[in-house]
Amino acid sequence: MTDPRQYSLVYFDHDGFPPEFDTSSYPFRRDVSYIFLGEIPNMPGHCVVVADGGIVIAGYHTDNFIEILPEDLDNYIPARKDGKSK
Repeated sequence: MTDPRQYSLVYFDHDGFPPEFDTSSYPFRRDVSYIFLGEIPNMPGHCVVVADGGIVIAGYHTDNFIEILPEDLDNYIPARKDGKSK
């Protein structure tokens, strides 16, 4: 799988982890899109994403994010500052 393009809308791939791995403490929701800013230059394999409201989230593995295809955009909604959907 390829890394998302810079500034593309992405989602966090909760299903890409083994079943015994708990991602519930991660700050990502299943139905929410994030803006992928790119890989951190001095931390290869790690990236920066932005949630709605300007919340910056950094240091998660780049390969855990999947770029949203244009035809799938309706399946994702931006997050609010309080973490709830709109």
